[in-house]
Amino acid sequence: MTTPVTVIDYKAGNLTSVVKSLRHLGAEVSVTDGPEPLVSAERIILPGVGHFAATRRLDETGLTAAIRAAIERGVPFLGICVGMQWLYAGSTEAPDQPGLGYLPEVIEHFPDGSEKVPHVGWNQINVRPTSRLFAGVQSGEFAYFTHSWRAPVTDATVATTDYIQPFAAAVEDRNVFGVQFHPEKSGETGLTILKNFLELQPC
Repeated sequence: MTTPVTVIDYKAGNLTSVVKSLRHLGAEVSVTDGPEPLVSAERIILPGVGHFAATRRLDETGLTAAIRAAIERGVPFLGICVGMQWLYAGSTEAPDQPGLGYLPEVIEHFPDGSEKVPHVGWNQINVRPTSRLFAGVQSGEFAYFTHSWRAPVTDATVATTDYIQPFAAAVEDRNVFGVQFHPEKSGETGLTILKNFLELQPC
């Protein structure tokens, strides 16, 4: 039996690669740019790239309210890259645009350091063994990143990566998940993470 998953298109996401990876795993994928399908969605993925200000469209189209309602119903939700950053209160990249606020911290730019920014390419992820999203993924495996803003390490962090300083590579709280890297570009490790998400049961 195929697993239904709804992918949100807010016109700033890497939809093609994400959808291709999900279908490779046998998922039944539907794509929406409006809130109505989220009422009956069984799993939701929000891919994102580019500037945090693009998340304003989620508010303007009613998607923010629909996502919040789905999360409250216990629907598994996964944010990718900017989709993960949107779970927070906001970002210094677009101070006037609030995030979902599910996590209270603010996304900030990488501090000045010896490494160049943006952080682009393969880097290791250090995984907390209790994570459901990372079941079967060992610490030290690599994932593909491309970003200039990063989330702090908090209690919700289930994987970290070091670049200039440690940051949250992934977060997990009940039915809400986020990954800063791109699982759809991260080979077998990324496919394992997406497969784990598809197999999660609603809370």
